[in-house]
Amino acid sequence: MKLGVIGCGKMGTALVQGAIRAGVVGAADVTGCDPFEKSRELFQKATGAKVTADVADVVSACEVLFLCTKPQDISMALAEAAKMAAGEARLVISIAAGVTLSALESVASENFRFIRAMPNTPVLVGHGAAGFCLGSRATSEDAKTAHSLLGAVGLAIEVPERLMDAVTGLSGSGPAYIYVIIDALADGGVRAGIPRADAVRLAAQTVFGAAAMVLETGEHPGVLKDMVTSPGGTTIAGLAVLERHGLRSALIEAVGAATLRATELGK
Repeated sequence: MKLGVIGCGKMGTALVQGAIRAGVVGAADVTGCDPFEKSRELFQKATGAKVTADVADVVSACEVLFLCTKPQDISMALAEAAKMAAGEARLVISIAAGVTLSALESVASENFRFIRAMPNTPVLVGHGAAGFCLGSRATSEDAKTAHSLLGAVGLAIEVPERLMDAVTGLSGSGPAYIYVIIDALADGGVRAGIPRADAVRLAAQTVFGAAAMVLETGEHPGVLKDMVTSPGGTTIAGLAVLERHGLRSALIEAVGAATLRATELGK
């Protein structure tokens, strides 16, 4: 696979690093494109890939393109890329938030097969979560390609486009909710006498370990919760407080609010 990246920022760099690390693609088969020299330098240093300031170089050399520009720059980047495709179809995976498949295809539908993806920021450390959906011209092989590239930096799940705003509300915005929870847990530890640095590390590792238990065991979170909760013990005392203060409903409503806002921003 010859992989091109248009927009060599942190997300584009992280996605390529993961793909190279997983053996999905070799550094020699990757070309990054960015108008800013500093971004190109950082991308090249992090990935070992080739870089260019010219979109034509990427489009002519690569069969799969990661489109990692800002949403407002999408149309210009695609219009320029379409001119260089010379009638040959390319697979384009866009990570631009809120930019729909119809919007992408209206710019360059004849030259490109599109996949829309929403990865979250933990892809920067190889533990991301991404939802993706297929455009009208994308094939089942394209879906496999997207899954292998996005899955190289975490979890990748194919969904219908109507659920992409919900993916944004859950996993796209979700890390921020978890950071608040980690910070609050650490505050509780500090209140109980644990030094701040130790409390933060214990809280973060607890969240990380609990998430790993859900993913690796396949058990329902409620079952795993019950495994920790002894009759009359410390955990049920803490859980009762969380229920009394509405943690569960607050998180449900947070996902709903973020989903609604994603829909508004996409119009």
